[in-house]
Amino acid sequence: MTQSSNLNDWQPGSWQALKASQQPSYTNDTQLKLAIERLSSLPPLVTSWEVEALKEKLAQAQRGEAFLLQGGDCAESFEECTSDNVVQKLKILLQMSLVLATGLKKPVIRVGRMAGQYAKPRSADEETRDGITLPSYRGDLVNRMPFTAKDREPDPELMLRGYERAALTLNFVRSLIDGGFADLHHPENWDLDFVGESPMASEYQKLVQSVSDSLEFFESVAGDVVRARRIEFYTSHEGLHLPYEQSQTRFLSHRDSWYNLTTHYPWIGMRTAALDGAHVEYFRGIKNPMGIKIGVTVTAEHLQGLVKTLNPNNEPGRLSFITRFGAQEVEKHLPRVIKAVREIDAHVLWICDPMHGNTETTESGYKTRDFDNIVSELQAAFRIHQDEGSHLGGVHLELTGENVTECIGGARGLKASDLAKAYKSQVDPRLNYEQAMEVAMRIAGQLKG
Repeated sequence: MTQSSNLNDWQPGSWQALKASQQPSYTNDTQLKLAIERLSSLPPLVTSWEVEALKEKLAQAQRGEAFLLQGGDCAESFEECTSDNVVQKLKILLQMSLVLATGLKKPVIRVGRMAGQYAKPRSADEETRDGITLPSYRGDLVNRMPFTAKDREPDPELMLRGYERAALTLNFVRSLIDGGFADLHHPENWDLDFVGESPMASEYQKLVQSVSDSLEFFESVAGDVVRARRIEFYTSHEGLHLPYEQSQTRFLSHRDSWYNLTTHYPWIGMRTAALDGAHVEYFRGIKNPMGIKIGVTVTAEHLQGLVKTLNPNNEPGRLSFITRFGAQEVEKHLPRVIKAVREIDAHVLWICDPMHGNTETTESGYKTRDFDNIVSELQAAFRIHQDEGSHLGGVHLELTGENVTECIGGARGLKASDLAKAYKSQVDPRLNYEQAMEVAMRIAGQLKG
């Protein structure tokens, strides 16, 4: 049974009447209500103008006129909310977008998995170690990583700490961009360590020089400076922890609509995308553009139900499907989901997440992803969309600007035995800066070809 498309019966808290999966069990209702009230009174993190501007850009990507780059940490942590980490994330996304824009010859929409990616779904509500069972760690927005009863107890105050860290991150990103950090006249300012060490360094430096030469040429011909100082940058996170999302959901009378103002672009994970579930109920009432992760178990009926529930007016830019099938399954499942959406003439932005379907565990117990499988799924997705007369309009990656060793393969040929050198992720493995840049170069070359 799907929810009604009539929004007259919708409120930010109407999800509470339905089954809400992947939610923590708070023991103190009074503290929870107080935290939500305090969050509700704080200024929003983003504005409806930004949200609507992003929606228009996503509609362009649906038509094949732009390309979405969405990337960042699997799960942010409060401890890593530092100026260096924020700069590194912004740098790698700017570098990747420069490569993509140059290769694709079309605008790139930059969206960071940041400033709110503090909650993560878990396969089990509890974790047992040495005969002791405690609640699972669900991200810094909910509880704490150390395996103690006090740390694993869900704490409503952490929602306020998450809001504060998100605000600090957004403020710094906006200050960097407004200050000219993203000026295309000086892409050398974005250099990470890899440009002096990576096998791809020479190729990247040639591209940077080409951009600089092109700007210089156009400015000499036009007799004026090309306005390339400021770029648009948007944020996204999984809208998993519904009390947090609800607390910053505002009705804006000038738009006659509700907006989730914790982020520009929230998404629903596959585990919480039930048509009769609380997450779909919450998402149907907000005006934000939204993504839905879909995997191998999704049916045509489920997909079509999501479209009809979440985008009943078939609004361009509103709905994205983020496919995560894995290199071994993409050939089997991607064509059928494209056809299911085409059957109902739905406006959908197709995005490939080549990370989650390619997760594996090594003999030593490390979760990892093979770079070759990541690239293989991406290449297959581009080809299948082309064969089906569709557009692959974006990529969704878990990555970091740090020199971590979490995914095997890539230009340096990281092996399973290398993972222990710098494995830092709390949850899922991420591409390091070299691997992320190589993915961008592969995408640019794929589409240019």
